[in-house]
This record gives sequence, structure tokens and C-alpha cells, in this order.
Amino acid sequence: MPHSHSVPPHPASGQLPYPDADLLYLQDLLSPAEYDKLLTARAFFQSEVRPLAIDYWNRAEFPFELLPKIAAQRIGGAASMSHLLGGLIHMEFARADTSVSTFYGVHHELFRAAIDQLGSTDQQRDLLPALDSLESIGAFALTEPEHGSDISRGMTTSARREGDEWVLNGVKRWIGNGTFADYILIWARDEADQQIKGFIVESSRRGFTAEPILNKASVRIIQNANITLDNVRIPAGNWLPGTRTFRDTNALLLDSRVWVSWQAVGQQFAALDVARRYAADRQQFGRPIDSFQLIQDQLARMLGNATLSVSLMVQLARLQETGRLSMDQAALAKSSITDRMRETVALGRNILGGNGISTDFEMAKIFADAEAIYSYEGSHQINTLLVGRAITGVSAFE
Repeated sequence: MPHSHSVPPHPASGQLPYPDADLLYLQDLLSPAEYDKLLTARAFFQSEVRPLAIDYWNRAEFPFELLPKIAAQRIGGAASMSHLLGGLIHMEFARADTSVSTFYGVHHELFRAAIDQLGSTDQQRDLLPALDSLESIGAFALTEPEHGSDISRGMTTSARREGDEWVLNGVKRWIGNGTFADYILIWARDEADQQIKGFIVESSRRGFTAEPILNKASVRIIQNANITLDNVRIPAGNWLPGTRTFRDTNALLLDSRVWVSWQAVGQQFAALDVARRYAADRQQFGRPIDSFQLIQDQLARMLGNATLSVSLMVQLARLQETGRLSMDQAALAKSSITDRMRETVALGRNILGGNGISTDFEMAKIFADAEAIYSYEGSHQINTLLVGRAITGVSAFE
């Protein structure tokens, strides 16, 4: 039976009605066991991740002490977990902090998923247990300094087979977790057939270097790297046998576009959480500013955007369950929801006035991190072109 809500009574002074901001009771779509798991995840993120985030964001450092705690939550999902529950957990992770949720998404939804879906039996046996416990960390190296949106055509990183080894050369950029990952999934063009394939590269390999990208104004906790491969030799068994062409990445990129869309929903609820609490506490003209019409209008617009966004993601989860989700639908979600997200975080920043540009009040971090979500896992314009192609039958990429 779905979890059942009762209509909340009129709140006492200082208490928030709908504390989770779910006016439509969308969580009724979960079973009681799933709802309990979601509440447990939310409580963990809010109590363990969110309190650390501002300090680490300011210092652009990663909170390694969180890793065993995150692993203990077993939030990575399982075959029995519905796509809706998994998506809502991604949402709640980003609601607490986008950077740390991005770290986990890169590790679990990209690197681990690649091993699970495209790796050999030996690779799965040797790598998955340590990846699940976060004793080993993975990264996903696709983009390059000169190639992002056109990476499938323009990739210059190369792989050459020499006997029982592969030799890799090239440069990758904007690689999340790249400075401290134990394993990096390098996508390179096989010189023999010119097809793009995936290779597991240990960060300890000779010729592998990772340099942190500094001075970021967004998602400052996640450690992005420029990676250089200078005649890096790996065993032949480090090739992911499920990768023979770039098309083999589609399932991974589809799923990652979905979880990033869930992040964009979480970012909106994060902004709403901070804005309405601030508005309740902030006094101007002798009363809390949440009693003013213009503030309530902005809060209502923020909630409207967030609710429309999560409702769209519920339908995507349904499509995932039935195996009908396509890249066109994921692109529609990513482009539309990140548009709504940009407006939502701007409204939230505005409610905080001057305090909205100080990370001491959290909103500045939320506002800045939204820009990364807007751009990664397919830029906004690329996603809109995918949708345009879907509805016109004409590709604007040619």
C-alpha cells in the first residue's frame, strides 16, 4: 500500500506546514518500505552532509571522512529499488549538497555502472565490492580540452594495442573525482578501427598525471582534474569488453542525464528550504518578511517550479520502469528542469537580499552550484537540440 498522508493542520507560529515541501503528496507513489528508506536517506544527508558542505565548499576541499558514512547508507540502489525511489534519493542528496552528490553520481552512476553493465566477469568480481564500499573510487574520463559536445566525433585520445597491452595517449578535462580516484575509465579512440572504447586505468600507472582544476566558482567540493596520458600502458584485460563503439556509452549517458535532472530538482528544493526558513526568521518593518505578499509570491513561484520539475521526473521514472525511456525524453527533462532551476535559485537568492551573496547563509553556494548542473551532462543548448530533432525530424547538428 502507498504511504498515506493526512492534511496538515494549520501550523503553530514558527512551524512550517509541509516541512518537506511536497504539496502534491508525490511520495504517496512509494511503498511504506520505500518511503522509510527515503526518509532515512534524507535524514542522513541533512544531518551529515549539509552541515559540512559550506566549509568544505569555501575551502574547495573534499570531506573524505564522509566516505564510510555514505557507504554505510547503501544508497547505491539494488535490483529491487524502483527508479522513482532511486531518483528521489538523488534529489535528496543534491538537496543537501550538489558537490558531494556529484561525486557520488560520477562514482556510482558512471564508473561503477560501466563496470556492472559493460565489464567482464573478472572486472566485476575484482572491482565491484570495493567500489560499493567506497574503499575504491572511480572516475569517468570522456571530455577533452577541445571536445565536449562533439566528443563522439572529435575525440583525440588514442589507444593502441601492442601485444598483451594497450598504450594510451591524450588529455582529458573536467574529470570529476579525477584527483583522487583509484580507477579512471578512459574513453579513447582505438587506432586499429577508429572506434571509441573504454579502458580502466589505475591512477598509479606510469605516465598518468592528474592536475586539479582550480579557481572554480561552482561545485567547489568535487575535485575536477585535467588528466594527461603519456604512453600509459595497461594490460589487455583492462579494456571494457562491452565497449566496441561510442554507441555502447548511450545507456550510461542516458542514466546520468536522468540523475543530473534529479539533481536539478534537488537544487530547487534546497533553495526553497533556505529561502522560506530565512523569510520566517528575517524581520523587516517590524515583522517577518514571509508575511509580505511579494515574498510569498516568490516562494510560490519557487515551489511551482520545483513541483513541476519533480512531477516530470516521476513520469521519467515510470518510463524507466517499463524500458521506454529514450535520450529524447531525458534531454527534455534536463533542458526544461534546469531552466526552471535557474529561475528558482535566482528567486531564492533575491529573497535573501545582500545575504544571498554570502555563503554564510548557504544560498550563494546553492545559486553558484546550479550553474554547473545547467552545463554538465549535456549543455542546455545540446539538450534542446535533441528535443528539437525529436519533434521535427531534422537534425541541427549536421
